Amino acid sequence: MPAPSDPNTPSPGPRRGNAASSAPSRRRGNAASPAPGPRRGNAASPVEVGALFDRIAGVYDPLNVVISGFQEPRWRRRLVAATNLRPGMSAIDVATGTGAVARDLGRAVGPTGSVLGIDISTAMVARAAGHAGTPPHVRYEQGNALALPVADGAFDAATIAFGMRNLPDYAAAFAEMARVVGPGGTVACLEIARPRTLIGRLGRLWFEGAVPRVGALAGHGEAYRYLVSSVRSYPAPAEIASIMRDVGLVEVRWQPLTFGMVTLHTGRRG
Repeated sequence: MPAPSDPNTPSPGPRRGNAASSAPSRRRGNAASPAPGPRRGNAASPVEVGALFDRIAGVYDPLNVVISGFQEPRWRRRLVAATNLRPGMSAIDVATGTGAVARDLGRAVGPTGSVLGIDISTAMVARAAGHAGTPPHVRYEQGNALALPVADGAFDAATIAFGMRNLPDYAAAFAEMARVVGPGGTVACLEIARPRTLIGRLGRLWFEGAVPRVGALAGHGEAYRYLVSSVRSYPAPAEIASIMRDVGLVEVRWQPLTFGMVTLHTGRRG
């Protein structure tokens, strides 16, 4: 059962982060906006993050499977199921990487629907677009998660998987996802978490110790050390839920998966 967060839980600590890229957005109408005040997000700039993922695009998929203990496909299925998409509907996948989630969304909406995957990394977008399993109704564009190049209310659902922690302003990212879904649309975020169960903590120790070594064997030790540090600084589920409410999402809930190693957050645009 999903574990709803406590609406009275305050967000611990100040929000901080780098300024967003100045990429333009095709905003129309009244869009949701993050609450005023200091921001919280990843200290790396979008340009730095894009360059990092350009470097690891070639090894990203196989290492994801190994690092997740072969759980990543199951987590993706849970994310897609949480959107409640049906044939003929539409979705946007933010920080789409090599497009695995976008392709799963494409199967959910069928050939009469549409899916757009957005990523700041040109190498990731190229790999996604070149994937042999990409159907015609799934397309990809390079773009900034904080300034999505789409109109207000253009989609029935917006997803992000293992990308939120790389963004410089979590509230701005959730606000953009809320902006581009129509009333009643779903925003879903799948992200690595800090588990509380004993088994989950053991898994976390493995993640923090083994991931940099696996990355080093693949020739990308620095990049995978960054990935570990990005998880350490990512907020707890209750704070993410609070940020989602701050930008206007309703019915915000979260669910821990695989002993709490990852968390699936969902919210709905009112």
